[in-house]
Order: sequence, then C-alpha cells, then structure tokens
Amino acid sequence: MNFNTLKSIALALLLTSIVGCSTAPTHLIVSPQVYLSPSNQLSGKQAQLNVVDMRTSPHIIQILEKDEAAIILSSEQRLEDIIQGLLVKQWQQQGLSLANSANNKITVSIEKAIISVDQESVSYSTQSEIIIKVSIDNTKQTLTSSFKNRAHSEGALNADIAVLEREFNQHLSTLIKQILTSKDIKTFL
Repeated sequence: MNFNTLKSIALALLLTSIVGCSTAPTHLIVSPQVYLSPSNQLSGKQAQLNVVDMRTSPHIIQILEKDEAAIILSSEQRLEDIIQGLLVKQWQQQGLSLANSANNKITVSIEKAIISVDQESVSYSTQSEIIIKVSIDNTKQTLTSSFKNRAHSEGALNADIAVLEREFNQHLSTLIKQILTSKDIKTFL
C-alpha cells in the first residue's frame, strides 16, 4: 500500500468516527437521585407497593419541528421500574416493611411524564410536566395525593438532549422526595 492509500483510509476512519460521535441518542438515562437520612419513622409498618404507568405513550421527550418528523425519546429502563426501585430502597431505609400480604396497599400511578420541545429554526421552548398520584388503601379508608411538577424554558439554537435529560431527572427527584417526606402519607401508614 502506498502512502496516499493509507492517508485515504485514515481520513475515512476519522470521518466515520466523527459522524458516529455526533449521532443523537436513542434513549434517555433516567436516574433520579434522592438522598434521605435513614430513620425508623415507619418501623413496624407494612405495605404492598405497586407502581403503574398510566401514560398512553412511554416516551419522555418529544421534539416537534415544523415540516419534520417528531423526535421521540424514551427511557432506557421502564419508568415504573425506576420509581419502584427508588421508593422501595428509601422506604425500607425508613423502616417500612414491604410485603405482598400487607393490609396497606400503596399504588403509585405515573399520570404524566413528558418534556415537549417546540423547535424553531434559531430557538426552542420546552414545556415539562410530571404528575404522580399516590393512593394508599388500608381496607378501611383511602388516602390519595397528587404530586406535580411543571416547568417551562426557552433557549437559542437547538434543544440539548443532555440538558433535557438532566432537568427531567431533577424534576423527578424532587417529586419522589416529596412523596417520601409527605406527612400525610407517613401518618396514614
């Protein structure tokens, strides 16, 4: 092989790697972070936990641009599994025992979890909304609480998926913390 052939191959590989790096993500990494001090506030209490996704579509981000196909991104992992795992961990650290035979039945319903982006040629605007409903039934009475987070932002040029992902994780973390620290829920359990 001559030098020009090697140079051409090297250039082709370089261009391929650059193009490969710039491709848009196909999934979001949903990883809410909640840090609460372990306590024994719920020790001696038992509950069943069921997290359900009531949304009609599993995507979290939709980017809408005139005369273009919508870009839709979902979570890499099922949203209900992520929320259930975090709630189980945190409630167990507060002393709650989770068992399928418990009288307290906690149902966490994901009603909405979306960031909608309106992309214009030189700017964008976002509307995000997360609504989670928590219902606890103890065979005598039921407590239902809704937790909501809405946000709006605007920016120049194109919406950055990494920024949207970070914002979604922050909003979801805030809601989960509100659920875990809710006095009504703790008292009802």
